[in-house]
Amino acid sequence: MSGAMFWAMLAVALGFLGLAVLGVLAVRVFVEARRLGIQVERSARRIGTAAADLEQAAERTVRAAGSL
Repeated sequence: MSGAMFWAMLAVALGFLGLAVLGVLAVRVFVEARRLGIQVERSARRIGTAAADLEQAAERTVRAAGSL
C-alpha cells in the first residue's frame, strides 16, 4: 500500500514540477515577445524615416533635373 502512495505522490510532485517549468517558459516567451515588439517598433520608425529621406531626395532630383 505504501508503494502505491509513493507513486501517487511522485506523480503529483512531477505534475507540479511540470507546471512550474511551463510557467518559467511562458514568462521567457512573454519577455522575448515584448523585446521583439520593441525591435519591430524601432525598425518601423527607421523605415519611415528612411522613406521620408528617400522621398525628399527624389523631389530634389526631380527639381534638379527640371532646371537643366
